Amino acid sequence: MTTVTSRTVTSTRREWIVPAAPPWGAFLGDVRDAIAFASIAYRETHGLPKDAPLADDALRFHVGDEEIVISFTVEEPER
Repeated sequence: MTTVTSRTVTSTRREWIVPAAPPWGAFLGDVRDAIAFASIAYRETHGLPKDAPLADDALRFHVGDEEIVISFTVEEPER
């Protein structure tokens, strides 16, 4: 007899978008601010202290044609 279980996992991706229009790209201050905002949200989401260091893979950076997207994903099993 086969025993099978199932689960549903909901993924939420939080994103911070920094304009990076050609020909000059993104401003350093905007990138720094977005990283700071994303870092704060990551710590709050995971219940970390405000000064806790982040793992190297905590935030992801994706480059689009006219933007840089900084993000992290949280997966939660359905209850």
